[in-house]
Amino acid sequence: MAGKTVVRCFLMSQQNHFTIISNGWGVQTFTLSSMAALGVIEKPDAIVHADTTHESVLTYEFTKRWTPWLENHGLKIVTVCDEKAAGKLMDESIQTFIPAFTGSGGQARRQCTERWKIAPVRRWLQENRNGLQVRQIMGISLDEFQRMRDSDVKYITNVYPLIDMRMTRADCVKWLTENNLEVPPKSACSFCPYHNHSMWRDVKAVPQDWDKAVKVDEHIRNLRQPETLYLHPSRKPLSEIDFRTPQEKGQLELWNSECQGVCWV
Repeated sequence: MAGKTVVRCFLMSQQNHFTIISNGWGVQTFTLSSMAALGVIEKPDAIVHADTTHESVLTYEFTKRWTPWLENHGLKIVTVCDEKAAGKLMDESIQTFIPAFTGSGGQARRQCTERWKIAPVRRWLQENRNGLQVRQIMGISLDEFQRMRDSDVKYITNVYPLIDMRMTRADCVKWLTENNLEVPPKSACSFCPYHNHSMWRDVKAVPQDWDKAVKVDEHIRNLRQPETLYLHPSRKPLSEIDFRTPQEKGQLELWNSECQGVCWV
């Protein structure tokens, strides 16, 4: 991990900019916010969170616990939300759509990120940047460098301190732990179609999140006829999918110990 001086100088050279941390309340963005709180990186003008209203209850509980701590360290926490757009999820017109899987083998176009996250943040920026160029600090770590993107608008420059510090998500977890800070749960909408098997298991472990995901899955089924829509790539209703591990289903773990070379296989 690079020293704090490198990062501090990198951000200090941008004093004529309006700087924000784009905060999703996940591991990487909470790490950056905490670094700002503890002086490892310069404090931004604001830490901005786009609330989709559909995050896990665990994320909202974490937010309530740690927002006061960040504020007590001199950080401005801003939450933006387009409640009208987010509320369209359960509207029959479903004007904002999620990338659900189609029964014919395709996937619907993703609109949720743009309408629930990007647009509300940019509206707030236009109202508060006072004509300054925006430096938007993004919580993308080294292990997901392929997600780095240049901004598609001229007044925003995306900045990736975790990449500059050569920090992975595991490094972020280590940093939080070493600084006696809580490691947040993974941040995502409870019903996101991009969940992998492990993440769906986590959703199911939280009854409120699971109930919402099942309700959304059932609601979208016939909203794009003649297609049928599903949250899971198996194109099966969530309520019918067995998310148990092979071991939980009774499969033996034959190779969970070091091979002793006695079976002659």
